[in-house]
Amino acid sequence: MAKRNPERRMSLGGHLRELRSRLYWSALFVALASIGGWFLFEPVFKILQQPFRDLANSNGISATINFGSISAPFDLRMQVSIFLGLIMASPFWLYNLWAYIAPALDKRTRRISITFVSIASPLFLAGCYIAWELIPTFVKSLLSFTPTGSAAIINANDYILFTLRILIVFGIALVLPAVLVLLNYLGVITSKSILKGWRLAVFLSALVSAIATPVSDPMSMLLLAIPLIALYLVAAGIGAIMDRRKSKKIPATDAN
Repeated sequence: MAKRNPERRMSLGGHLRELRSRLYWSALFVALASIGGWFLFEPVFKILQQPFRDLANSNGISATINFGSISAPFDLRMQVSIFLGLIMASPFWLYNLWAYIAPALDKRTRRISITFVSIASPLFLAGCYIAWELIPTFVKSLLSFTPTGSAAIINANDYILFTLRILIVFGIALVLPAVLVLLNYLGVITSKSILKGWRLAVFLSALVSAIATPVSDPMSMLLLAIPLIALYLVAAGIGAIMDRRKSKKIPATDAN
C-alpha cells in the first residue's frame, strides 16, 4: 500500500472519517476526565473560597459566595468539571489533533511544531500557576473596598469566570515569547527586529500585566511584567543564535 500511495494521500471521505475518529476519541477522554473533575470540584472550590473565609468578618466586612438560583450549584459544578476535564485530558486531545494534521506537514515543520508545543505547554502552565498564587491577593484587594458594615455577596458563576479568565490570560501571556521564537525560526522576523521593539515590548508587558491583574497593587503587576520582559529577552537571544546559524549555512549553500 505504501508503494501505491507514497505520498500518503487520502480522499475527502477518508479525511472526514479520520476527523470523526479523532474527535470521538478526544471527546471520550474529555468526558472521562470530566468525571474525575466532578469529584475534584469540592477541594478546588474550597481553595477558591479561602480568600473569602480569610476576609470574612475582618474589619467589619462580610464576604460570601452566593448561588442565585436552585440550579446554579449544579450548573457551576458541571462547568468546573468540564474545565478540569479539558485540562487533565489535554495530552490526549492535543495528541489526536497532532495525529490528524501531522501527515500533511513536512519533516521540518513537524519538528518545529513539536518543539513549540513542548516549550509552550510548560510556559502556559507556569502562567496559570502564577495566577493561581495571586488570585487570593486579587480577591482580598478588591473586597477591601467594601464599605465597613456592609456585605459583599458574590455570584458564584461570576467569581469562577473571574478566576478562569485570570488563569487563561496569565497562561497565554507567558506563551507569547515562544511565539516570537517560532516566527523567528520560520523566517518571519529576525532577532534584530525583536530587539528593536523592546520599548514596545516593555509597554505591552506593562499593559498586559495591568489588564490581567485587576488590582492596583504594583507588586502583583511586577510579578507578571518581569517574567514577560525576561522571556522576551530570552526569545531575542534564542533568535540571535538561530539567525547566526542560518547565516553560516547560506554561504555554504552558495558555494556549492
